[in-house]
Amino acid sequence: MQIEGSIALVTGANRGLGKAYAEALLNAGAAKVYAAARNPAAITDPRLTPVKLDVTSPADVAAAALACADVTLLVNNAGILRQSPILAPGSGDAMRREMEVNVFGLLAMMTAFAPVLAQNGGGALVNMLSVVSWFTSPFNATYGASKHAALSVTDAARIQLRAQGTRVIGVYAGFIDTDMTAGIDAAKVSPAQVAEQTLEGIRHDREHVLADKRARDVWDSLRRDPAAMEAQMQQLWDQRSL
Repeated sequence: MQIEGSIALVTGANRGLGKAYAEALLNAGAAKVYAAARNPAAITDPRLTPVKLDVTSPADVAAAALACADVTLLVNNAGILRQSPILAPGSGDAMRREMEVNVFGLLAMMTAFAPVLAQNGGGALVNMLSVVSWFTSPFNATYGASKHAALSVTDAARIQLRAQGTRVIGVYAGFIDTDMTAGIDAAKVSPAQVAEQTLEGIRHDREHVLADKRARDVWDSLRRDPAAMEAQMQQLWDQRSL
């Protein structure tokens, strides 16, 4: 898909990766970029068109689909991370909230905008996933569960929307240097790099974008020796208090 001249909407565009996506799209020649956020006043770049949007609000999602009926490229970036092990106190509440945003919010946006994309020629739908869509990290297991589900939702939408000419793209990365991962001591990729790799994937009609080295390493490792990743996660968990 050609990004130049496209009409894009980015969710969670007020900061971090969403902001990087919006800026990258503008720099790539998008004709209009809707920057969606729960607080549209947080969108300060005059080149962007602010949109009030909480992806967990059916009313907000429906209003956005009506107001942004010219969209040809949807970037579902909004997400939350609670960093909860699966049996930690409050894990159910953490996972429920992550599912609401990362899965049901994602599904609501795809459902609302699939007809919009169809009437505008097909276009592309981009879902920001994660390397933990593919394996389970015990330290953020509830988040991983939501991203496993989001991957399944993405794959199903790809099958269903192919006939209308909509390219459905999953983007995978490790830790991204944003507010979401501020308390995590690990190697991180810049939001700008993830955005640029995503745009490159859109241009070349790739259905899976491995946006950083961590994603590429995990992808290769899981296909070469899935049991090794499970053993590594067990070792990390067992050593957590040593």
